[in-house]
Amino acid sequence: MNLKEMLNVADRIVFEKTGQHLDDLQEAVLRGTLERETYKHIAKDFDCSESSARNAGSELWRILSEKLGEDVNKKNFCSAMQRWQVSNVSNFAKDVVGIGIFNLCGEPRHPPDISNSHNDEKSNPQQTKTLHQDLSEMPDLGDFFDRTPELQTLTTWILQQRCRLITLTGISGIGKTTLAVQLVQQIKNEFEYAVWYTLDEFPTLEKFQSNLIQLFSNSEKQDSSPTNQKRLPLINYLQNHRCLIVLDDVHNLFCSGELAGKYKPESEEYRSLFKQIEKLSHQSCFMLIGWEQPREVTQVKSQNTSIRTLQLKGLDIAAGWEILRDYGLEESDNSETLIHRYQGNPLWLKSVANLIQDLGGGVTDLLPNDTILLPEDLKDVLQQQFDRLSELEKQVISLLAKESQPINRAKLLENEIIPASDLLNALQSLSRRCLIEQQANFYTISPVLRQYAIARAV
Repeated sequence: MNLKEMLNVADRIVFEKTGQHLDDLQEAVLRGTLERETYKHIAKDFDCSESSARNAGSELWRILSEKLGEDVNKKNFCSAMQRWQVSNVSNFAKDVVGIGIFNLCGEPRHPPDISNSHNDEKSNPQQTKTLHQDLSEMPDLGDFFDRTPELQTLTTWILQQRCRLITLTGISGIGKTTLAVQLVQQIKNEFEYAVWYTLDEFPTLEKFQSNLIQLFSNSEKQDSSPTNQKRLPLINYLQNHRCLIVLDDVHNLFCSGELAGKYKPESEEYRSLFKQIEKLSHQSCFMLIGWEQPREVTQVKSQNTSIRTLQLKGLDIAAGWEILRDYGLEESDNSETLIHRYQGNPLWLKSVANLIQDLGGGVTDLLPNDTILLPEDLKDVLQQQFDRLSELEKQVISLLAKESQPINRAKLLENEIIPASDLLNALQSLSRRCLIEQQANFYTISPVLRQYAIARAV
């Protein structure tokens, strides 16, 4: 959709709901939203108060949410409209094919006898299945910045390619959980069961399986009311039902102070579960979210398997500017440099923008040249991830922090501190933790991590 098409669709939706077309302020809010302007800028351009613009926006998002069937807001309006368009086209195609009114030759056919529709529903069990969802641990969506390509990739993997095990990984603050929440909200009704668990609550497999099987057993009793239900192994439920199971903070299964992906003794049995999920035939999907992923997942490179991995990168410049504007920072020539410097990481950008705002300065004033600010809350986040590193990885990070440019692997191997085999294992582990970047045989770390590593050493 282009801007005009989106405005026309929004106008029709508002008219259907209220009997009135978009007024000038509502149209200004939508135009400003599509141009990534803040309410403050929209109000200034329209010559009204910021509260008036916000109220007009809130009413629009409420109306659009009811029509589009999802929580529409200023952050996701554009992507929500695109998804609604795609959904309408898809549903129309399904209706045409399913009803059989048209055939490929263009000759009309008689629609089916409506009197038989009840029997058709019985013959299609998917229409009569009850949806069971345990999403009480799923966080609120909060601010969501456009991740349309990533959403499309994950949706394709899950709904079309029927992948059984997906890992969503990336450095802290990059937006993994937020993306997963948006995804689950969009696709949860495609599954009989949709479940979200945070793994710091389930360190042992026994506790996790018991909790999940209890959910299956209770729902089956409600659906079929049997006199006695026998609990089955977890894999049987995954084979009998279409399930989406999201496990957040999967790094809590792994040891600190070791190379990435080494299970804690009490969590070791999860290894067998993940292998079982990948190898055995079933119709469900597990999605693992975290700073690290299981080693058995990272060993799989072929796209012919049912395993996929998506490493989340930073936001683009437009979304980065939106964060800075939300914190009251004016765009300047240095704004784009700032976004690059902090790698489009939403959490990092919010942290430094908040510090700049509190100090009452601007990007140009407080971040001249290559200055890197490390607010205390950002240090706390980075410390959590650095504390998980092995001593070997910390040594490699120190080597990389001394280099302002990417360094060749051969030069790294020339160091006199770390044996070659240990260094290569550490590079692999740091890559799995998303803490280093690799291009061909060259390695580097981000400016933020370099600054933090130097500060720690001091």
